[in-house]
Amino acid sequence: MQPQIVLLKEGTDTSQGKPQLISNINACQSIVDAVRTTLGPRGMDKLIVNSQGKATISNDGATIMKLLDIVHPAAKTLVDIAKSQDAEVGDGTTSVVLLAGEFLKQVKPFIEEGVHPRIVIKAIRKALQLCMEKINEMAVRIEKQSKEEQRTLLEKCAATAMSSKLIHQQKDFFSKIVVDAVLSLDELLPLNMIGIKKVAGGSLEESQLVSGVAFKKTFSYAGFEMAPKSYEKCKIALLNIELELKAERDNAEIRVDNVKEYQKVVDAEWQILYNKLAKIHESGANVVLSKLPIGDVATQYFADRNMFCAGRVPDEDLKRTMKACGGAVMTTANDIKPSVLGFCERFEERQVGGERFNLFQGCPNAKTSTLILRGGAEQFLEETERSLHDAIMIVRRTIKHDSVVAGGGAIEMELSKVLRDYSRTIAGKEQLLIAAIAKGLEVIPRQLCDNAGFDATNILNKLRQKHAQAYS
Repeated sequence: MQPQIVLLKEGTDTSQGKPQLISNINACQSIVDAVRTTLGPRGMDKLIVNSQGKATISNDGATIMKLLDIVHPAAKTLVDIAKSQDAEVGDGTTSVVLLAGEFLKQVKPFIEEGVHPRIVIKAIRKALQLCMEKINEMAVRIEKQSKEEQRTLLEKCAATAMSSKLIHQQKDFFSKIVVDAVLSLDELLPLNMIGIKKVAGGSLEESQLVSGVAFKKTFSYAGFEMAPKSYEKCKIALLNIELELKAERDNAEIRVDNVKEYQKVVDAEWQILYNKLAKIHESGANVVLSKLPIGDVATQYFADRNMFCAGRVPDEDLKRTMKACGGAVMTTANDIKPSVLGFCERFEERQVGGERFNLFQGCPNAKTSTLILRGGAEQFLEETERSLHDAIMIVRRTIKHDSVVAGGGAIEMELSKVLRDYSRTIAGKEQLLIAAIAKGLEVIPRQLCDNAGFDATNILNKLRQKHAQAYS
């Protein structure tokens, strides 16, 4: 009798072969069905509530997929597709998930009939090669255009990216802002140089683009109100120093046996702080920004000398200020010289809705900008931020890769026609598989029709006819 060999942990699922393949395809199908209705300008928004009760309203494919906490390993690959599309291109996340799901759906009958997966993969690779050739042939190049034409095209691309979002009614207003923001960057187009700040209240049209840096007023101590709130031609000291009394005695133990000795210790602490403050004042800075807290003594000291200060400035805002205004972030007060100070034409503190903002404008190396968004509810502002992120990514992509193709399902229909024509010229199983992939490509226009409430079958027949007539 053969002894039983136990290789795997008890309860391990070892299903493989055809049934497991079909199960994986079915799992992917149910993911696709979750985001299917968000595609296009007439797509629905989804309301997702997580385990903590936080509600998110979105129709961005990648956001929905991330929030759906999927556990099925095969379905997770679709989430990864959406994430990588979001990171690389910024938009089209729903489309890639739909296409991947539809290709699986079209090849599922062949798998059920026993076609080997290698043959399916070979057909898909061949179809991909044909599609890439056709796309490159049909793409419209944009590098030969003038600045005005390029700007118009970028605005169109931004508006297209926003037409399926919550802010589609304001797309003309926002597309100009997005293009301005991206064109203000240097040639590497770093995304983190565009800051987006949200202020609840007001209407969307009150949103503004600050060419320079803007951030919310930080926590401040008494004496802050006496400091000036605007400067012309101001010098900025960027610090990573804690300007508070307690900073000097964090981890020291001192034993004293009379009051005079204790008083000396206290005086020394005050003196160290005042020395730091004096050095910062002598450097000629008008505005002092620090990543660490600036205490009440320091705030009062700076206010008496007509200097503005802000402590606990977020790291990203401090870095963006450094990039825009020049200078360097200092970790000691001893080396503060005029050469390490930043400079901007105009600094002011301005009220935006219920928040106060510090604005740095007219920066010499201003390769950065800040969008201040206004709007009603918090969820609405978050969705606006996601929509603008997508539009910014698309504009960046268009500048880097200088060619575009028609959208709205047009390119998919044309590729579908090319594959269908090709499939009729070859023999074997690949003929059926490439025809199936051709049918799969039609999912984009079909879904756009379904979401808009049209009869998809009728419209697709008309589209096929038009694409066929174009070459006859």
